[in-house]
Amino acid sequence: MTVTRSVILGCGAYLPANILTNFDLAKMVDTSDAWILERTGIKVRHIARDGENTSDLAFEAAKRALAHSGVDAREIDLIVVATTTPDETFPSVATRIQARLDMLRGAAFDVQAVCSGFVYALTVADTFIRSGQAQTVLVIGAETMSRILDWKDRNTCVLFGDGAGAVVLQAAKGGGTIADRGILSTKIFSDGRLHDLLYVDGGVSSTRSAGHLRMQGRDVFKHAVTNIAAAIEAACEAAGVGVGDIDWFVPHQANQRILDGTARKLGIDPARVVSTVAEHGNTSAASVPLALSQAVSDGRIKRGQLVLMEAMGGGFTWGAALARW
Repeated sequence: MTVTRSVILGCGAYLPANILTNFDLAKMVDTSDAWILERTGIKVRHIARDGENTSDLAFEAAKRALAHSGVDAREIDLIVVATTTPDETFPSVATRIQARLDMLRGAAFDVQAVCSGFVYALTVADTFIRSGQAQTVLVIGAETMSRILDWKDRNTCVLFGDGAGAVVLQAAKGGGTIADRGILSTKIFSDGRLHDLLYVDGGVSSTRSAGHLRMQGRDVFKHAVTNIAAAIEAACEAAGVGVGDIDWFVPHQANQRILDGTARKLGIDPARVVSTVAEHGNTSAASVPLALSQAVSDGRIKRGQLVLMEAMGGGFTWGAALARW
């Protein structure tokens, strides 16, 4: 049986030059380097400078992904950007990238699923490719989370950073087995009843302002480990592989404790979990492609290996995508 697969041809990443350390934060709120490290595993995060927008970060990541994949922007049929922090209420960040890439065909739009956004966007792109509506898709996760933080709230402002990551997908024929290169399965979920555990207290129609991020950390941690583990198992089951068959796990970089807790729950060797949270912090929809790009560039992820990407975010949303590199 011949099937259409979405092959990841290349990836790219971009981080703002401005770095905010734990020691810097200790001068702003009642915290310390030791306190942050113990509870989150984060050492530094990158912060966009004034005038540097989400689309700027996304564009830089997109250029790197296109260069790595060897694909010209004129070949792109679709751009899907995952972001919670767009430049403007409308139009989408994706259309801004489309214009800057001089892409004159196809379509571009944003997906909003907070920290799960990249997995959601990857699922959307894979669906377009498998249905034959697109051949080549640029998927980007980009955030300027620093713009919606309350810098007086030490429970949230120490966690987040800014950045962008991108991948290029292209249709290819496969045999319909787990040996195929490309995306083998995606599973996405949500539960709107958990809104109050992680949300932003503002919006266009409610407060007419961007608002600030609010979080009940302990409850988020509990749901994160449970939901992420379930999504990983669902994606593996859908593809017909076991969790033990996965070569690399590329999780959303929310908190090192969540990464460790999920690995323990599923019996995953921590050495197979890509962690960039110490250097990036939580970059929401950008965290998975940033971690993926780093593991590809340093040679850990190799052709033919099974890679499992997963995330959970406000809403609640969560999901996982399994691909053979």
